[in-house]
Amino acid sequence: MTDEEQKYISGIAQDFPDSYLRTEEFRGDLALVVKKNEIFEIMKSLKESKETAFNFLVDITAVDYLKLGGDERFAVIYHLYSHTYYRRLRVKAWVPEDDLNVPTMMPLWKTANWQEREIAELFGINFEGHPDLRKLLLPEDFSGHPLRKDYPLHGEGYRSNFPDLTNK
Repeated sequence: MTDEEQKYISGIAQDFPDSYLRTEEFRGDLALVVKKNEIFEIMKSLKESKETAFNFLVDITAVDYLKLGGDERFAVIYHLYSHTYYRRLRVKAWVPEDDLNVPTMMPLWKTANWQEREIAELFGINFEGHPDLRKLLLPEDFSGHPLRKDYPLHGEGYRSNFPDLTNK
């Protein structure tokens, strides 16, 4: 971790002591690991602070840690980039299974729109304040969240209606 990175990570830890958990580094990539309770304020600080200037939301994804052993069952992971300082940061926000509500990042980055919709559809994580969480990939009448680790491998009966072409 560079001195500059250490400085802004220390700032986040001081400004958000109830949410900051730790930093992780893997192959030179820095990750900030936090609780979800102040994620919007943390992301706003990372974007608007002149010391960090993470002005580009590259990607949002989620992970189901059902049997992988995490701080919580789910994590929403944000990949940020600073065009000012040419550096990247991954922010992992832990989301407990009994409270799947996370604030939307759309007021900060419009590009969060479709990415949050996809996560809501496939993992069942709700992005509070998102103006339109309609499904993107699955039919409107589809139930369940297929990227959860406990989703049945053969679906919930949807594939049983397909013709068997293996014997032909």
